Amino acid sequence: MFDTSVLSLWPQIVSGGLVVGFLVGMTGVGAGSLMTPFLITKVGISPAIAVGTDLLFAAITKASAVAPHHTFGHVNWRIVRWLAAGSVPGSLAMLALIKILEPDLATMAAVIKTGLSAALILSSFALLIYPFMKRASFQDAPDKADETAARPFPTMLLGFLLGSVVTLTSVGAGAIGVVVLTLLYPALRPRYLIGTDIVHAVPLTLVSGLGHLGMGNADFALLGLLLLGSLPGIALGSRLTGILPDWLLRSALAAILVFAAYQLHAKG
Repeated sequence: MFDTSVLSLWPQIVSGGLVVGFLVGMTGVGAGSLMTPFLITKVGISPAIAVGTDLLFAAITKASAVAPHHTFGHVNWRIVRWLAAGSVPGSLAMLALIKILEPDLATMAAVIKTGLSAALILSSFALLIYPFMKRASFQDAPDKADETAARPFPTMLLGFLLGSVVTLTSVGAGAIGVVVLTLLYPALRPRYLIGTDIVHAVPLTLVSGLGHLGMGNADFALLGLLLLGSLPGIALGSRLTGILPDWLLRSALAAILVFAAYQLHAKG
């Protein structure tokens, strides 16, 4: 789908992508949590198109981080495989449910907004509690990511739930995924948790995004404008990571997510 009408909105889409990319570059989370609410509430994109386009956006941007994380040994590939074994079927199941139910646009928009608001609140809570969980979890952590054994069933279950939520709302693969992985793998060091979570998000968002694209719920013109603004923003934010205290960044991002949830509810 290529809607040329969004080209007239290029200044606010590109600038919004720049701001979101900057925040993602500084904090490592927030792409889906911030981009989809921005597209719905500030640009006026329909919820279904916003979710589908943002999933493809996430797949592209996260894919660029796979090679560095793998090179630095930050990925537990066994955990990635078990997560994907649950999340890909979870995504396909949610896509099938949407297709079978064939909700009208108003109903689908209402469902997505409700699910998105809930996912934003959970993400903000996850951002705030993660540092406390992190400090208490890795005192005797292995030195290498792959030294931690996978827990197949609970990891697949987490993947299935994430796949369903992410496919419906485009939110959850980042902050929520890392927090739950911390509960499942308390001995895994934070950089390994983040690397594993980012790599797993690539097949999940790609499958979900292509599924939405197949149903007409994605816009390539919008995707191009988002990438045009966000890629420089991510690069700039990454360079500034560490200048501001981590607690301040996470608190500010959590507040932004709660505000985004409020705006979605107010505009519903």
